[in-house]
Amino acid sequence: MASITIRNLEDSLKAKLRIRAARHGRSMEDEARQILRSALAETSQEPTNLYDLIRQHIAPAGGVDLEIPERGPLRDPPRFDE
Repeated sequence: MASITIRNLEDSLKAKLRIRAARHGRSMEDEARQILRSALAETSQEPTNLYDLIRQHIAPAGGVDLEIPERGPLRDPPRFDE
């Protein structure tokens, strides 16, 4: 098994890790391993195009119903022979 050392960890972050580990009945080291496992186990599929990216970003806000006006009669095309 490999090991890592994390330097320059903020005191507040270490305190949160210690509290979280105690809540789960684990050591800080075991809690850090569990956090890494769950974070790296997530498989997010990247959007394949701009439409999907925008839709993914906007979807949580809900949809918008737009009132679409009725179409009027078509205009006569312009005449250039006059």
